[in-house]
Amino acid sequence: MSNPQIKTALFDLDGTLIDHFETIYRCYEHALSTLGLESRTYETVKASVGGGIRMTFSRLVPEEFIEQGVELWSAKFAEIWSEGIVVLPGAENLVRELKAKGLKTAIYTNKEGHVARKIAAELGWTDLFDGIFGRLDTDFTKPDLRFTEHVLSQIDASTEGAVMIGDSPFDWATAHNADFGSYLVATGSHTRRQLKNETTALGIYPDLVILAREVWGLDVK
Repeated sequence: MSNPQIKTALFDLDGTLIDHFETIYRCYEHALSTLGLESRTYETVKASVGGGIRMTFSRLVPEEFIEQGVELWSAKFAEIWSEGIVVLPGAENLVRELKAKGLKTAIYTNKEGHVARKIAAELGWTDLFDGIFGRLDTDFTKPDLRFTEHVLSQIDASTEGAVMIGDSPFDWATAHNADFGSYLVATGSHTRRQLKNETTALGIYPDLVILAREVWGLDVK
């Protein structure tokens, strides 16, 4: 069923619009190896992401290694950021359809803002969004309300009629803190069961294709 009350769709990036995790994992493995620390499995690292690089490292390494880990990760990512970007099913067509309906759209991520904009440009997505925002664009990160307020002000939108579309409890908390709704997909860091247990999202879906059909009545691929 179409939902005409939604006026603004804020999209998380990693795990929602794209799968970039193989590249992200390689950066964590590089950092851990260089520091002489125990390797972590793909699944362990994937379950640890969310909230930014420092928070992820805090879940993976002792505190005294966090800053070095972040530096090593960032240097490696700067080398290989354009590798392994996979557009998730339905992502591009959903955003195009929402833009055609007159919705405002933005990428709103804890990936560094300048990197998110580079990835969008690489995919030819820059014009699909009214704005692309990430970590270091402000002093805040998701789910801080002040970051959300900044994003909405920059695209001339308000919390009324806004939704957050993401793949993790951080995305749900971002919307919850700003008093609007969220829709989540299990294509990223969390399973549908985990998302159901940890959030009160408006809807939780296997992917964006199903979300598009259930929320907006759109057939996207």
